[in-house]
Amino acid sequence: MTALQSTINIGFVAPIARQFPTNPAATAVSAKTWLAVSGATLGAFMAVLNIQIVNASLADIQGAIGAGIDDGGWISTSYLVAEIIVIPLSGWLARVFSIRIYLLTNAALFLVFSAACALARDLPQMIAVRALQGFTGGVLIPMAFTLIITLLPKAKQPVGLALFAVSATFAPAIGPTIGGYLTENWGWQYIFYVNLAPGILMIGMLWFSLEAKPMQLTMLRQGDWPGVITMAIGLSALQTVLEEGNKDDWFGSTFIVRLSVIATVALAAFLWIELTSDRPLLNLRLLGRRNFGFGILANFLMGVALYGSVFILPQYLARIQGYNSEQIGMVLAWTGLPQLVLIPLVPRLMKRFDARLVIGAGFVLFAASNFMNVFMTPDYGSDQLFWPNVVRAVGQALAFAPLSAVAAAGIEAENAGSASGLFNMMRNLGGAVGIAMLQTFLTKREQFHSNVLNQSVSLFEQATRTRIDQLTQYFVNHGIADRSQASHEAYVAIGHVVQKQAFILAFSDTFYLIGAALIVALMAALLLKKPGHLEAGGGH
Repeated sequence: MTALQSTINIGFVAPIARQFPTNPAATAVSAKTWLAVSGATLGAFMAVLNIQIVNASLADIQGAIGAGIDDGGWISTSYLVAEIIVIPLSGWLARVFSIRIYLLTNAALFLVFSAACALARDLPQMIAVRALQGFTGGVLIPMAFTLIITLLPKAKQPVGLALFAVSATFAPAIGPTIGGYLTENWGWQYIFYVNLAPGILMIGMLWFSLEAKPMQLTMLRQGDWPGVITMAIGLSALQTVLEEGNKDDWFGSTFIVRLSVIATVALAAFLWIELTSDRPLLNLRLLGRRNFGFGILANFLMGVALYGSVFILPQYLARIQGYNSEQIGMVLAWTGLPQLVLIPLVPRLMKRFDARLVIGAGFVLFAASNFMNVFMTPDYGSDQLFWPNVVRAVGQALAFAPLSAVAAAGIEAENAGSASGLFNMMRNLGGAVGIAMLQTFLTKREQFHSNVLNQSVSLFEQATRTRIDQLTQYFVNHGIADRSQASHEAYVAIGHVVQKQAFILAFSDTFYLIGAALIVALMAALLLKKPGHLEAGGGH
């Protein structure tokens, strides 16, 4: 997204200010403006939903199109790579093609590629259309954020950001629920078809509410093309490293090493270009502003925790408890459903209390929900996860909208594109980093706990010998006549018990790590400065 400092390039950035005329002193917002904001946030909700809704049904999709477990991961990776590339490009491209044309075109193409995903017959087709779906859907996320902070006056932005929070935090939580239900009852194709009805509604809302503006194709010649190219190469390489690293043994893989070098060189070049260019793609100097800089850090760590916990919980429920995708979805529903009740109340809380206190309370509850899961046992299932999930839902609902409002406070219209691109890109990147980190951490901690437990399960221990004898007799009594074979099965059974317990301890450790990341996010939030227009009890 191109967004330049007004003191340097006011002529280049003026078009976005004209497309988003705002009067900070005004409090009245027209119905057409709310319709535009609502339509855009519905699009952002769908784009985020399509990350998790597919992950919940990945095994079914892989089987249907003949993809292996390893290669099938590219069904998700291709979407994420395309999405993270287009998010920071959207502000600039929206000025080139106009907001109305750019949003409506990508919204329509998102629906086309969603239907094409359901019709894919093999892995190459699926990867291609998923990438195109991600490239068009990724536009919808930052543009919703941009519309909120440019179309709405400051006093109404908390309401708009509460709407946006539904897409940012509720969509990832409810994605596995919707995906699991549709896959188990209708078939995996419907996780893509489900986009069509709300998508048509979204297009209608945007068509009616967005004002037509002329395109400015001459801006293509003025674009920061070195920045575009280095950013696209760097982010796509980095995202691929994060998605595939654990599977390929990280730097034990030549492929991962090469991609890491490419990502490092390209992103370093991108930073240098953006900080020295007269017309940068992203105004990285916004990160030097206290609220935006610390807000970005807290938002990145929220992405780590948000997407990381959505990744870990289904893994635990499938591997340890043997839940199917629909059962997993029902457990995760309680991380989402309470948010529908709470998020509309958050703007009122921001009027009554310092927004930073609301953010802090949110991060404390979100962290506490993870610490509640650090003492898991083999019987730890849906009932035991209910309250941690509800607490997590409350924490997410309280933290996101106020954090977005405080971080975006003081962002000028000409910098809205950069702010939106950076804020949303860093949350998604945090999710990628979080999942990659937790995958590796889970593997390493399982190995650690296995080694510790195996040292305790020794034939020199009377308890171990007694248990082997009991299991051997059990297998003899249940049809294994050969006592040596029954003894072998007893050893295997004990091995499975040890491995299961090691995984349970490892999952407990991952929740502890997520909680620790949220404590760091809380510390960053405490360093935020209270914006004037969000003062508790102030005039709104």
